[in-house]
Amino acid sequence: MKIALLTEGTYPQIRGGVSTWCDQLVQGLGEHDFHVYAICGDDTAQTLFDLPPNVRDVHYIPLWGARSAPGPRPRRIGNDFHIPHARLLETLFSPTPNDTVNFTEALRDLHVFAQQADFSEAMNHRVSVERLWREWQRASRRAPSRGALLPLLPTPSIADALHASIWLDHLLRPLAWPAPKVDVTHATGNGLSTLLAFTARWTYGTPCIMTEHGMYLRERYLEYPRLPFSPALRAFLVRFQILLSQAAYDMVSTITPVSEYNSRWAARSGGADAGRIKPVYNGIDPVKFTPASTEPDRPTICWVGRIDPLKDVETLIRAFAIVHEGLPDATLRLFGGVPKGNEAYAKRCHDLVTSLGLDASVRFEGHTQKVLDGYHAGHLVALSSISEGFPYTIIEAMSAGRVNVATDVGGVREAIGPTGRVVPPRDERAFAAACLELLHHA
Repeated sequence: MKIALLTEGTYPQIRGGVSTWCDQLVQGLGEHDFHVYAICGDDTAQTLFDLPPNVRDVHYIPLWGARSAPGPRPRRIGNDFHIPHARLLETLFSPTPNDTVNFTEALRDLHVFAQQADFSEAMNHRVSVERLWREWQRASRRAPSRGALLPLLPTPSIADALHASIWLDHLLRPLAWPAPKVDVTHATGNGLSTLLAFTARWTYGTPCIMTEHGMYLRERYLEYPRLPFSPALRAFLVRFQILLSQAAYDMVSTITPVSEYNSRWAARSGGADAGRIKPVYNGIDPVKFTPASTEPDRPTICWVGRIDPLKDVETLIRAFAIVHEGLPDATLRLFGGVPKGNEAYAKRCHDLVTSLGLDASVRFEGHTQKVLDGYHAGHLVALSSISEGFPYTIIEAMSAGRVNVATDVGGVREAIGPTGRVVPPRDERAFAAACLELLHHA
């Protein structure tokens, strides 16, 4: 088969759990050809993985930056753009029971237009921005419809309308790319990568599988409040993501979440058809994660991952400060790199360590090629995330003979079972108490 592997901000440009899963998939299905379509932030994305021969090509699709979709031709902007653009705005500002159907049809017609003309020029045209401004003004004065699932939209400023139009252009840029011509598309999550599955479905009737690792929409709920945007713009972006998520659930043939928790979330909160959901747990090769033969000399907590707000490293550091009070010789070792764009968050983590007087006891080890050494370096492995799917860290650590203290998110409880300790997210005192209990028995 020819398979289009659709990713967003993960494989093959970023290391982490989803990328590890993608690497396992292409390595393990060597008889099939993979064509990777990777949504990325800008045109500086680089491949970090050694790709096997069956990965035939990688198409980077930047949402921002200079690289554009191949082949659009200048053309007059007419009703073949204005009609679907108006329909798209109607679904965003005037929700009805047929939201996702109308939303999907508008996207389909915009994709057809984008194959013949400059999509960004049309989206940023004065008429398009003014249309968005007018529709938003009307919507902000209208009472919400009964049973509406979309958030209310505050009255926008002119700047809100302009920024929303810019964001809509960039978020929809995958529509301007030619549809993947393959036997099946495989999206590694909900969200923007599914736009490419849409285009393949519309153009060639191609079926799609979606494997959800984390819960894409839930993670947008967690991310958007941190963005330096107005409440009106944040509400607009949430509306867009809700509609896209629901439309993707309706479109895909099979949904394969990595945990039962994700299955329930997709069905109850995302509106996915439970009959098309088939959870498939992540797995590892236990030969690669063997137990250690020695123990650290001093009480040590290890963390393995990427420095990212979703991993909530700050709560882990605060929890360790409490552990350090009870065990002054304890050490925290953090194994993981800083993805591009997370530099400010990494600095906050370093500054927090300094402000708590922990510089001598907390070590940022950076990315390690031998992740097993990271697990063996501690008595226990910590996972402090606020969102997860079925984390590799948990099952790799257990295979390596290390106990886990982890937050109760995603499929963590399913993975740990009766072993280790599971605590509420963002609760440094509960996290510290669990660590102290296990370290006293180390």
